[in-house]
Amino acid sequence: MKSRAYIVSKRCGVWALAFLPFLLQLKNIFNGNILKGGFKYCQDWKKYASLAQADAFKLSLFSSYPIFTDANDEAGVMPTHYFLQDLWAARKVNESKADVHFDIGSRLDGFIAHCLSFTKVTMLDIRPLDIRLNGLNFIQTDCTDMKNIQTDSLKSISSLHALEHFGLGRYGDPVDPIAHIKAINEIQRVTAPGANIYISVPVGIERLEFNAQRVFDAKNFSNYFDKCSLLEFSYIDDEEKLNQNASLEESSTLYYGCGLFHFIKSAN
Repeated sequence: MKSRAYIVSKRCGVWALAFLPFLLQLKNIFNGNILKGGFKYCQDWKKYASLAQADAFKLSLFSSYPIFTDANDEAGVMPTHYFLQDLWAARKVNESKADVHFDIGSRLDGFIAHCLSFTKVTMLDIRPLDIRLNGLNFIQTDCTDMKNIQTDSLKSISSLHALEHFGLGRYGDPVDPIAHIKAINEIQRVTAPGANIYISVPVGIERLEFNAQRVFDAKNFSNYFDKCSLLEFSYIDDEEKLNQNASLEESSTLYYGCGLFHFIKSAN
């Protein structure tokens, strides 16, 4: 189990980031990256001015846009949960050869973009989407009550890092303490027997972090899918490492992991 001091430190961090977003840049001040980046910026400005010859791109203080820290970042900086979960789920959709894949609330610029490279995707979300892409369909709907989707009609569906937010009001949805359960029941209703269901949610020490999200115990979460069988459980741990084909119990002591669930809808 995580120590109380560890949990308290994590919670303090969450509140600090919620109310003082500028703290995200304090590390760059304390480690000297801002100062080093500013010095490099001045050097690069001077060098560019000595080399520049194209009239269209002359230096101007009025149009300058200083960025001081990127040169010290690692290549390919990424939010690890989303990067790993999107690849995990997209590979599974690709392997399934689904003609059309349905998704609830996942990232358009990650998982959905991956899937659009090999299949058609229909997005479902309570928020509007003002974008048109080949192969992408969008249905604005409350996924706790998908009246416009027939029972047993979908063969492939996902929801990545979304169900934990349902019913907390964060994204404009109605406040409802059991909205996540309603959405899961609807997912099970609209999917056909044998359908693939790909889900990710935060897992670890179960709790509510209102109004950001819920963190689920993986076993408790799996039990919500009572009309399905669990084909695979994998998870991203507190050190942001992917643990594949794991037991549900392995993630129970995490503080903030990401559970990856592949369910198969059972026969009626």
